[in-house]
Amino acid sequence: MRALVIDQAQGVPAVNDVERPSPPPGGAVIRVEATGLCRSDWHAWAGHDDGVAFPHVPGHELAGVVVETAPEVKSWQAGDRVTAPFICGCGQCSWCLQGDAQVCPDQQQPGFTHWGSFAEYVVLHAADTNLIAVPDGVSMAAAAALGCRFATAYRALVGRAAVQPGEWVTVIGAGGVGLSTVMIAKALGARTIAVDRHRGALDAASGLGADHVLLAEGQDIPAAVSALTDGGSHVAVDAVGSEQTSADAALSLRRRGRHVQVGLLAPTGGHPRIPLDRAIAWELDILGSHGMAAADYPAMLELIARGELAPQRLIERTVGLEQAAEMLPTFDTATVAGITVIDPRERGLEA
Repeated sequence: MRALVIDQAQGVPAVNDVERPSPPPGGAVIRVEATGLCRSDWHAWAGHDDGVAFPHVPGHELAGVVVETAPEVKSWQAGDRVTAPFICGCGQCSWCLQGDAQVCPDQQQPGFTHWGSFAEYVVLHAADTNLIAVPDGVSMAAAAALGCRFATAYRALVGRAAVQPGEWVTVIGAGGVGLSTVMIAKALGARTIAVDRHRGALDAASGLGADHVLLAEGQDIPAAVSALTDGGSHVAVDAVGSEQTSADAALSLRRRGRHVQVGLLAPTGGHPRIPLDRAIAWELDILGSHGMAAADYPAMLELIARGELAPQRLIERTVGLEQAAEMLPTFDTATVAGITVIDPRERGLEA
C-alpha cells in the first residue's frame, strides 16, 4: 500500500510503498477513504509524543470500509462503512466497560502508538469496542472529521463543560477544533465568541454563527471578552494549545466559570504556567478533555442526522498524500480556516 512515512522526528515526510497490515487479535483492517490532517499530527512529526516510534505513519481521524477482521470480532464484517475515535480503548478494563474508553490505561491511538491512517489501509484495535457505523447519509469526508476535532469539541462542551442554553462560550482558536466548537455551542443554544490571529478564520467562525469575533493580535482578550459578556464567559475553550492561549481562555472566564483545555501543550522546555491564582480565587473549574469514546457517538450522530450539526461545512479542502507530505512540517503555523481532509487515493492536485 501507499503511505506517508516519516523516518525520524522532524524528518522529511515521503510517500512510499509499504506492506499492507493484517488485523491484530480483536482488530480490523480498514481501507481508508478519508483522513484528517490535524495539528496533533504535526506534534507526532515534531517528536513531541513519547509513544511515537520511527519510522512512522501518522494519521488518527479517519473513515473507511472494513476489509478484514480478526476471527473473534463479532459486530463487523467486510464492506461495513466505519469510523473510530482517535483513542481506541482495550475493551476489557473497567474504564472501557463503563463507557470511558477515552481514558483507557491500555489505549491504542492510530498515528501515535501504531501506524496511522495517512495510508491506503490502517489497523484498528478492539474493533467491537471502537468501530462506529457511518450512516449512509454521512459522507466519508464528514465522518473523518468526527474522529478527533469534531468529537473532541462535542465532548468538551457536552460531556465536560455541560454547556447550557444562553451561556457564553469563548473559543480561543478558530481552526478545526475551534470552528467545531462554535458550531456545536450554537446548536446547544449558547452564545459564542471566537478568537483567532487570522481574519479568514474569524470570517469562517462568523459564517458558522459566532456572535462576536476578536482578532487576537494587539488587544487584551480577557478584557474584551469581559466587556462583551458583562463580566466574563461561562465557558472558555483553548482549542490551540499554548501558554498564552490557555491563559487567555482561563482569564476570560467569569467567577465560577469552566475552562476546558483541548489544544495539546507540548511539554518540551518545561510545562506551561497556567493562572491557578485566578482559578483558586474565582473557583474556576479547569477541565481536560481528550477525545470521545465510541459509546458517546450516537447522540452526536443523531444531531448530524437531524441536520442540527453539519461537520461537512468545516471541510476546507481535500488533498492527496503527496500534498499532505508537503504540508505536515509547517502545519503548526499554517493559516487554516477549517479541516483539511486527505484522500489516500488522490494523486492529483487539490480537489
